[in-house]
Amino acid sequence: MNIRKATKDDAKGIAKVHVDSWRTTYKGIISEEFLNNLSYEQRTELWIRNLSQTENYVIVAENSEGEIVGFAVFAKRETNTVSNSTDLTSIYLLEEYQGKGIGKALLKELFSQIKQQGYEKVFVDVLDKNKTCAFYEHYGAKLYKTVQIKIGGKPLVERIYVWDNVEAVLDRLNH
Repeated sequence: MNIRKATKDDAKGIAKVHVDSWRTTYKGIISEEFLNNLSYEQRTELWIRNLSQTENYVIVAENSEGEIVGFAVFAKRETNTVSNSTDLTSIYLLEEYQGKGIGKALLKELFSQIKQQGYEKVFVDVLDKNKTCAFYEHYGAKLYKTVQIKIGGKPLVERIYVWDNVEAVLDRLNH
């Protein structure tokens, strides 16, 4: 498994992981119609834009064939007004690569970069029924608050977690 910083050439591979992982991760949480309408082409355009924005730090995980099987991003959300903080905005893996330590490797790489950039706190937004909540909690994320959102017209509860100590997260990820 290779973890590396993404380039603009990765937009199509990231888009495929984005669409496919949403369809498996959010099945039964987000409406089937919404998930079925996700488009590789639209997500590729989104990722071309995301990768051109310097405030987005994007990394990818590649399998032994060089195919992108996961990605992770941090960038400060416009809604984040907490000083010296940033946001883990995405971390997704294809279903068949989950549970193999790749998510941990992506998280470790992101937090190493977050530390280098001097951030003290990291927020992450997670849909309430997403099993990733347990993953974040395992690495020390604490529930900060919950909010109501809508995706595909369906009201959902989103949990906002915070890591208050980047160094402590890295210690935990290294063991």
